[in-house]
Amino acid sequence: MTEKADVQQNPTVLGLRTWNAQAVLEVCEFRGEITVVVGREHLYSAAEYLQKDSALQFEHLSDLTCVDRFPMEPRFELSYHLVSISRRLKVRLRVRVPGSDPVVRSLTDLWPGMNWHERETFDLFGVRFEGHPDLRRILMPEDWEGHPLRKDFPVEGFR
Repeated sequence: MTEKADVQQNPTVLGLRTWNAQAVLEVCEFRGEITVVVGREHLYSAAEYLQKDSALQFEHLSDLTCVDRFPMEPRFELSYHLVSISRRLKVRLRVRVPGSDPVVRSLTDLWPGMNWHERETFDLFGVRFEGHPDLRRILMPEDWEGHPLRKDFPVEGFR
């Protein structure tokens, strides 16, 4: 993924940089899809801006994915897939989170549908979402130990 000059003219990228240039760490384009990397401390406010700005109106957050990059740091990458149905725009908002403190602010009050996505990410990767209304396991049994999609999770499980 490379940063190209034409990507810099994208209305979403321009809007975010105008709103807060320091929040945008990196912009990537790959196969026509734009990814904007923001700092963890700017995730919530950047998401809120993208949702509420009248020129962008990203009213739908369709998915949240997580990648464990162990042993690299920051260990986790969270990708939020936003869609502006009314403007016919898409963007991926990405944040990198250290393994020693895998916590980000919950986006459930902006998009209530994030509830289950954040619970799944917590359950399988152990990333915690501050302010989540009901952060508990969703796929694994309540008494399950560990987070099975972490790269350091033992293939045989714990004994």
